[in-house]
Amino acid sequence: MIRYALVPLLALGTANAHAAHAGTGVAFVHGTGAQTNAYNDYWQPEIVNTVRQGLTNQANYTVINCDFTQYMWDSRAAGCLATQLTSFVNSRNITDLVVITHSNGGNVMRWIMSNPTYDSRYPNIISKVRWVNALAPSSAGTPLADAVMNGNVFESALGWLLGYKNDGVRMQQSSWMAQYNQNNLYGTAGRPALPKGFWNVVGTDVSSGIFSSNAYCGGYTQSVGLEITQNWLSSCSDGFLNCTSQQAAGSLWFRDTTRTGGKVLNHNQSRRACFGLDTILRNDL
Repeated sequence: MIRYALVPLLALGTANAHAAHAGTGVAFVHGTGAQTNAYNDYWQPEIVNTVRQGLTNQANYTVINCDFTQYMWDSRAAGCLATQLTSFVNSRNITDLVVITHSNGGNVMRWIMSNPTYDSRYPNIISKVRWVNALAPSSAGTPLADAVMNGNVFESALGWLLGYKNDGVRMQQSSWMAQYNQNNLYGTAGRPALPKGFWNVVGTDVSSGIFSSNAYCGGYTQSVGLEITQNWLSSCSDGFLNCTSQQAAGSLWFRDTTRTGGKVLNHNQSRRACFGLDTILRNDL
């Protein structure tokens, strides 16, 4: 209820509510990987184009392309994100920015919001953010990152999603993220709150049965891979992240089944137009 109570206040923030809505924009922030065409390769057009239909001006969107194989604070990660968000805000006159992140993209965005003095551009970005919709964020890391760094079977199983031995993967090891959460990042238990809302969408399971139509959304091969890796995670996980990691920072918006008609969102599906997720995100604008 608190989340939705904020919406009318935004409209009341200026004398002209329509002008406030006209200044609303949305940014899509990808997860681990070095992206040059995230619109097609990471998100795919269907989810982006559905979500931006919720904007008064549908041209007020940007899809970030950065190198998130780096540590979150690196100039090629948070620095790149800050550059692209600043350019977007300035060029489109954005006064109300909704940021949609997936997986490790939530960590990079959380770095910006937790460290406003680290870069002179951060405060202006933070001031424009309405809230962050964090889709399956890896806020507490994942045991699979530990497995990749140790060079076992997960490396080949997760190469399509997580990548191989790079700093972005190294950073998401569970013990490393615990240190960052304790010392460098806001939003987790016992730490200061983030300056703007960080709302989690949590994937709770993986469906991969050959006769299950749910397994084919986003790609059947990916669903099978995540079903395999889920065997090394808790019973509540999306095949890549435990639910506890996805909920470690910020606030719970919803767990998949409560808004998708009982269907689960695996880690790949939570960046796709699966089971009405794209419509939920569109309506949130």
